[in-house]
Amino acid sequence: MQHNAVSRWLVFVALALALIFAGSHTGHAQGQFDRLIGKLDLQRVFPGAVRIGNPEGSPPVVPVEIDGKTAGYVFLNSDFAGATGYSGKPIYVLVGMDLQGKITGAQLVKHYEPIVLIGIPESKITEVIDGYAGRDIVALAKGTVEDHRIDIISGATVTIMVIDDSILRSAIKVARRFGLGGLEPEVSASAGPKRELVNGEKSAEAWAKLVGDGSVRTLNISINDINTAFEQSGDAIAAQRREDGNPDDVFIHLSTGLVSVPTIGLSLLGKNELNNLEKALATDQHAILLAGRGRYSFRGSGFVRGGIFDRIQLIQGDNSVRFRDKDYKRLRRVAAEGAPDFQEVALFTLPKGAAFDPTEPWRIELLVGRDTGPTDKAFLTFDLGYRTPDRFMRVIPQKTAAPAPDARPSEGANTASALGRAPVWKRLWHEKAVEVGILAVALALLTLIFFFQDWLVRRARLADWVRLGFLAFTLFGVGFYANAQLSVVNVMTFFNSLITDFRWEYFLLEPLVFTLWFAVAASLMFWGRGAFCGWLCPFGALQELLNRVAKAVRIPQIEVPWGLHERVWAFKYMIFLLLFGVSLYSLSLAEQLAEVEPFKTAIILKFEREWPFILFAGSLLFAGLFIERFYCRYLCALGAALAIPGKLRLFEWLKRYRQCGAPCQRCAAECMVQAIHPTGQINPNECLYCLHCQVVYHDAHNCPVVIQQRLRAARRDLSPLAASTSSSSQASSTRGGRTPGRTPKASTT
Repeated sequence: MQHNAVSRWLVFVALALALIFAGSHTGHAQGQFDRLIGKLDLQRVFPGAVRIGNPEGSPPVVPVEIDGKTAGYVFLNSDFAGATGYSGKPIYVLVGMDLQGKITGAQLVKHYEPIVLIGIPESKITEVIDGYAGRDIVALAKGTVEDHRIDIISGATVTIMVIDDSILRSAIKVARRFGLGGLEPEVSASAGPKRELVNGEKSAEAWAKLVGDGSVRTLNISINDINTAFEQSGDAIAAQRREDGNPDDVFIHLSTGLVSVPTIGLSLLGKNELNNLEKALATDQHAILLAGRGRYSFRGSGFVRGGIFDRIQLIQGDNSVRFRDKDYKRLRRVAAEGAPDFQEVALFTLPKGAAFDPTEPWRIELLVGRDTGPTDKAFLTFDLGYRTPDRFMRVIPQKTAAPAPDARPSEGANTASALGRAPVWKRLWHEKAVEVGILAVALALLTLIFFFQDWLVRRARLADWVRLGFLAFTLFGVGFYANAQLSVVNVMTFFNSLITDFRWEYFLLEPLVFTLWFAVAASLMFWGRGAFCGWLCPFGALQELLNRVAKAVRIPQIEVPWGLHERVWAFKYMIFLLLFGVSLYSLSLAEQLAEVEPFKTAIILKFEREWPFILFAGSLLFAGLFIERFYCRYLCALGAALAIPGKLRLFEWLKRYRQCGAPCQRCAAECMVQAIHPTGQINPNECLYCLHCQVVYHDAHNCPVVIQQRLRAARRDLSPLAASTSSSSQASSTRGGRTPGRTPKASTT
């Protein structure tokens, strides 16, 4: 037994070292640009070019030579402008541009987009990218181009818009860097007086005042406006398919406001919602409100398919922000007095690290599409501009003397200033220090529970209350508050990064999730999957607590026959292997299929999704009312993923009697997930480590083995007492002139 434990430990250490080595090796690999430039088809990106030079500057750009002279440059779009699509990863395009500021060509070199999901061949995307050749970036940057048409492919709206936005914005930045076509560098905001938001007293204001001073900006498009716009677009088919109805009816009325400004936030959100937002926002993170009414929705169908909003984006300067489902929260209404009745109200949080300056103008770009065929659409964009009112800002006083260039902060320098120069992940850990500390205390408590479980399980009522309390903390604290629900997507992303571009910084960006994964990895050596699945999974806690309520109101429980049960639990392993296999081919496709997990719907978004997702998650919880932990037993791919390395655990903590299973079935009958075989052994792959079997193990009134031990002990205690009573009676009879059981003889003379 000891030899096997040592062997398993060595296997675990070897695996860990291999993963660390792989991560270290990949982490020191060359930059993305250096790897992708090797795929450059020079004649496609820059026709007529002879060779390319060495990379220059940061981000890197390579000069292109014709006849021994520099004729232009080639660059990677994602180095200069965000290019994240459905997959959550960049779409990499190499772009060529001549000295006059015109694009010479572009080449798609790498992407993770789930194009195959909707049957769109990559050749169509490549055809769109080829169409950027000849595009005049200087004219676009100067605003002398009246119309910029986007060749949208139906079903790939977001992918095409991301590519278009990234190519054009990155090209503008490169053109400004080198002064191509006489384009001058953009004047930095730092050249003038710097401003900052004033976090003064909050006061709720009426809708009319907010609209009057620009705290809320609106975009109004009538039926006549949208029909006229498509008529002027030059697309004859789109112009013919007019919107029906009164020309003055509202097509869309869209309003927005920067709710991270305290007064605007209090007015539009209300006190409670603003307090929740301020707790969730990190330092220098902002949020906006969008409210719409009319026959056109700003949310769009892409939100249902892939968790991304394909009809709106926020644009500021050369930067753009697209919103995903994790950035979105649906609101019932606008709180400001006198606000119109909006059909949809949404709170959008700008992602951490977004290059957004609340003191500078920005705009919401709205995409409107119109069918022109069975699979074709025409698209127009409309802008809703916004600028934070001056009353919420102040000019930052300029220092009279700047520090010497080589000046360094002293040991007593301001901590916030030092953090401002620190990597993003370090700042996030600093901001989440309290939450991480609370989670660490909870993990330490759980460790004590496991290490001293023998003491706890002998006190059945206390053990039950401890478990209930911890499950409540997991559901409401770890889940609903912190959104730290682990997912099988994390597992797939980790292994995918090992074979592509592993960087610890990526995983450190989520402090609570990283802390949980670290704890789970450690617990696998000691207790297998049960530490997480039974105690730290918010969705698992939700299932168990709901089942307790179901039992309390006497909802009948279904006991799955053992023969069926041990076959159906294999489903979760099949699901995991399918997802893992698909992730090796396409991580983005695997992430789409991972919606088989209800975690995002129930925990992260708190059921604020479209009805198919809500129906799916709700049906799993409903099944759990009759079959305890139904999803955990049969469908959880994450549980299956954790069960595999859990085979390497070093210890067996759960105690059993030799009579367990032959003939006693008490623990097996009471196990909430039927993890105990009829033969008595506990299946560690299915055990959730709830400790109930250990409570029964020590229960002198529930476990038949302990009951027999108690009765035998009681009989042993009674035997000396009976003997003592007999001796006492005999002595008493002797003193009375009688010997028990014997007839007294007559005295003789």
